Amino acid sequence: MLQSIVHYSLHFIAIGAIAYWFDKKNWKRNWLILIATMLVDIDHVFASPLFDPNRCGIGFHPFHSEIAILAYVLGIILFKNKTLKLISIGLLFHIITDLIDCLWMFQKCEECYINSEIYHWFHFS
Repeated sequence: MLQSIVHYSLHFIAIGAIAYWFDKKNWKRNWLILIATMLVDIDHVFASPLFDPNRCGIGFHPFHSEIAILAYVLGIILFKNKTLKLISIGLLFHIITDLIDCLWMFQKCEECYINSEIYHWFHFS
């Protein structure tokens, strides 16, 4: 229960703080843009099963992959357009939020960690 509260608070409330920090005058517009970045979860519809409570989405879903994460980081660094930069920030923050959720899950389920792509990123053998 607490894990879900933290997860969704980060997805909805914390991004309000990011929106405010990014541009105090336009924070409501920016908050809506950041909320829209949660559409990145559309890649979950390609998973089988669609929902698995013991699956870490980081590295599993296409928009949560290493390449996608690199693209989000590069967007923050390279985009001069404030809206595109904000979208990149929202996408990366979404990944960070999901990573926190994965780490929480891994504390309860070592097998979940061993079966995750994150495990394979750090164990090359």
